[in-house]
Amino acid sequence: MVLAILPAFLASLWVFGALSFDGPGIWLAALAMLCLLAVMIWQKFRWRAWAVWGVCTAATLIWWLSLKPSAVAAWQPDVAHVPAAEIDGDIVTLRNVRDFEYRSDTDFTPRWTTREVRLSSITGVDIAINYWGSPWMAHPIVSFQFSDSPPLAFSIETRKRAGQSYSAIGGLYRQYPLIFIVAEERDVMRVRTNYRKGEDVYLYRTSLTPDQARLRFREYLASINQMREKPRWYNAVTTNCTTSIRNQHPSTERPPWDWRMLLNGKMDEMLYDLKAIRTARLPFPELKQRSLINPAAKAAGDDPRFSELIRAAHPGYREPE
Repeated sequence: MVLAILPAFLASLWVFGALSFDGPGIWLAALAMLCLLAVMIWQKFRWRAWAVWGVCTAATLIWWLSLKPSAVAAWQPDVAHVPAAEIDGDIVTLRNVRDFEYRSDTDFTPRWTTREVRLSSITGVDIAINYWGSPWMAHPIVSFQFSDSPPLAFSIETRKRAGQSYSAIGGLYRQYPLIFIVAEERDVMRVRTNYRKGEDVYLYRTSLTPDQARLRFREYLASINQMREKPRWYNAVTTNCTTSIRNQHPSTERPPWDWRMLLNGKMDEMLYDLKAIRTARLPFPELKQRSLINPAAKAAGDDPRFSELIRAAHPGYREPE
């Protein structure tokens, strides 16, 4: 029985969280857990007690798995619309591309546009790693480069309702639908470098070939159309901004699991070790230091050449490999 105590405690903790965040609330969850504990003490933790515990835990799990994310709600303005993609041969039309005009991180003019790009003009993929506090946690933004049009950035985020804030513990439960934001770099990167306080963005050029980049782009297109038809839940461990990138690859093409996918503040170091980013023959600490784009982004401001200017002096772009 001793060996069962720790798993039972962890499962009970999860049940309490599920009832608190996704069910009737923390006080009724606490009352339910106290009642269950009272039954188990009354039964002196014999098999009948464990049977009751097992039935209650299983019933909670079945209920929790039945919860479906809604596509309709009073969403926050930055996630008000989900993107859609149409592919017609070489031409891809993307609707609901975010291109806000910011005056601060809370004062902005919403603007959702339609972009048309050609698959054949994709030249490569960049990845931005965004930090807002802990060096262990970050947010990746994947940006596709084109020979004849500005980049298109994809940011996988939580879709929060008006007035809702992010909770790290709530992210383990069914509090937030997942959303793939398609945006101009002047929106999705500049809001982090120029307007939000205490956020740093590091930009790297990946080593993907144009053909590989086109495959990755198609994966994003498939994901946003699938999620438009069938919304998914965000989960801080299994379905987050990093694991969702890996999970949309075909199972035979997914990179090996690495602990830095979960503690994704170390994601750029992982990509460096895998030779998945261009290094300009620099050791990783120097590469990272020189890849910070905040100063260049602030200098660029609202210049239409924002994407060009934030890359002008950074390794992996104009410098030889």
